[in-house]
Amino acid sequence: MKLSIQGTLEAIKYRNSSNCYTVAVMRTGGQDTGITVVGVMPALAPGQVVKVTGRWKTHPRFGRQFLVTSCENVLPATIEGIRAYLQSGFVKGIGPSTARRIIEHFGAQTIDVIEKQPDRLTEVPGIGRAKAAMIRDSWNEHHVVAALMTFLVEKGLDASYAPRLFREYGQNALEILKTDPFRVAADMPGKGFVIADAIALASGVREDDPARVRACVLHFLGQATASGNLFAFASRLYSQCETMFHVDRGAVEKAVRELSRAGEVVIEEMPGPEPGVDVVWPAQLYEAETGIAARIKAMLSGSIPAEETDTGLIMERVVRHLAVKPSPEQLEVLENIMSHRLVVVTGGPGTGKTTLVRAIAAMFEGTGRSVALAAPTGRAAKRLSEVSGKKATTIHRLLGIGVDDEQLSGNPDNMIDADVIVIDEASMVDASLFYHLIRAVPVTSTLVLVGDVDQLPPVGPGKVLRDLIESEVLPVFFLREVFRQADRSTIIRNAHHVRRGEPLELEEVAEMPGSGDFWFIEENDPDRIARTIVDLCSRVLPETFGFDKLRDIQVITPMHKGRLGTIALNRMLQSAINSESGMDTRTKGTAFRPGDKVMHLKNNYARELFNGDIGTVVDVDDTRRVVLVDYYGRVVEYDFAETDELSLAYAVTVHKAQGSEYRAVVMPLTTSHYIMLERNLLYTAITRARELVVMVGMRKAVDVAMKRNNPHGRLSLLSYRLNPGPG
Repeated sequence: MKLSIQGTLEAIKYRNSSNCYTVAVMRTGGQDTGITVVGVMPALAPGQVVKVTGRWKTHPRFGRQFLVTSCENVLPATIEGIRAYLQSGFVKGIGPSTARRIIEHFGAQTIDVIEKQPDRLTEVPGIGRAKAAMIRDSWNEHHVVAALMTFLVEKGLDASYAPRLFREYGQNALEILKTDPFRVAADMPGKGFVIADAIALASGVREDDPARVRACVLHFLGQATASGNLFAFASRLYSQCETMFHVDRGAVEKAVRELSRAGEVVIEEMPGPEPGVDVVWPAQLYEAETGIAARIKAMLSGSIPAEETDTGLIMERVVRHLAVKPSPEQLEVLENIMSHRLVVVTGGPGTGKTTLVRAIAAMFEGTGRSVALAAPTGRAAKRLSEVSGKKATTIHRLLGIGVDDEQLSGNPDNMIDADVIVIDEASMVDASLFYHLIRAVPVTSTLVLVGDVDQLPPVGPGKVLRDLIESEVLPVFFLREVFRQADRSTIIRNAHHVRRGEPLELEEVAEMPGSGDFWFIEENDPDRIARTIVDLCSRVLPETFGFDKLRDIQVITPMHKGRLGTIALNRMLQSAINSESGMDTRTKGTAFRPGDKVMHLKNNYARELFNGDIGTVVDVDDTRRVVLVDYYGRVVEYDFAETDELSLAYAVTVHKAQGSEYRAVVMPLTTSHYIMLERNLLYTAITRARELVVMVGMRKAVDVAMKRNNPHGRLSLLSYRLNPGPG
């Protein structure tokens, strides 16, 4: 049975700003002691009066609590109530002294002025236009989010979606949910359809409503592309809509045709090995793949002036600039690269890819040609710049394009101003980004793609580098020779063992520290594995090797969830490595502390931040409600409401670690990661380390990963479009 209780908040014990889960103490009129209220609630602060609805429960550890299902602010009517309300601190820009001046000026009309006439706040001494706007925006956000939470709970949804909906739609969020819920499905891939569908059905929309069916199709198509595929089989889309959302197959087929006519999807009869099978593409990805194929064919068909290559001159030029003599494999690339418009160079660790990039730049610059170096992420570009000694940038910056909600946009006529474009870490480039890249390469320029095809595929859809290699229509150079100095490294030898499916060289470490550069600590219990990892990162490796706990050591794990996922490990590592940062109760809910290692999670071109960038928290400002993060000497400010774009980064997934290199990598590996255990995942994790790899876990998990080798498991047709070939 649901009850409603009204009272004054006495203290906030815990708050997670990303999902608004709160533990608070509330005092009601007839009680001497406060009651504990827990649940998803809007931004609250001591002194506020709230009405909570829910039920009583008894927690096995914390005792009797009131479980909140909805919470609403009760606006005060008296001067004292208004003063307590404003001084509670939930409104950005209003502290105790500002609250006193506002109340002295407006008296009992204060709340009405803030809500309906916020521009009048400038009448108060010390409040200018900027501060009045800050107060207005903070007030509106607080109350709109509270109303959104109430609405979502009424529709049977999780109230924690409210902050994200407010960031997406602002003041219009509630109106959009009521009048056009399926807009949310389009604007917020993934959870957006779940939110929209629940609201629509609760509001009386029929299951076969055309808007619902179209949104359902796009939802499942989005799931397919989120898994790395460029298209989905039509039959699977029909089946998913029918089985999971009770939509008649005929209605789904009709919706797909309507979406096709509207230009949102493309229906194609599958070419190649499975003729007669219909597939459905998001229109942008169809344009990307067909555009890549057309551009590559055009580049390969154009003639290139014959150029005499003097091996001795090339060797002399490279040695003079780099003091390094190219290997026979590297020299073959250098000799042939001048006669091609598009070249792929691939190889594992220790085979000289970085040296070759430097040699390519030196060779071309020696002939008076301009060279541009780029990589998919800021971290990879920074590393490329460091190892090459030359300026390198992200592909986005090279193209002069923006990233808005992960959809690329740019000027197709904005060609790259360089004679030679070298892209490092090309295995990370997805189909959309590669399409924008290749159409910006001038027809007179040379594009060189350098990458390790045995690594994980891109985070985004497609597997461009592998498709280009498998098409066999352009020159591909495989660097297979491992240099002598690299061959001394067990890390590099083991990486090549993984590539070939051979047994690993594992130094079993019973007592830490081990002696070599590749340790295996066998342990089957997840809790002991986690404790071992924390001890390695916080004590053993820093004390034994002098590794910096933040800069030099990286925990890399296959998954986010579970006892050995990033979420759980980050909490443990934060407590062990950064437990003494000064924080008060109100900032604790952000889960971030000064000194924390954090990762940015969403492409944000306006801030020049990309998914996977690593930084350090320099301050948590509770008064301004912001978190300040240092990225390579540049400080970026996040509002508390934006901290879902951040995560702790003491532990990251293997995918997030791509393009980075660390002195030491620590990796849990157990059969609980079964769904993710693949040879390319293990290979990618190992190759992130320069000096030390420590695996902690089960031998069986290593064996499983070594046996599972399925690098082709993404739906794309680029290789076939480039070279249909026989059959």
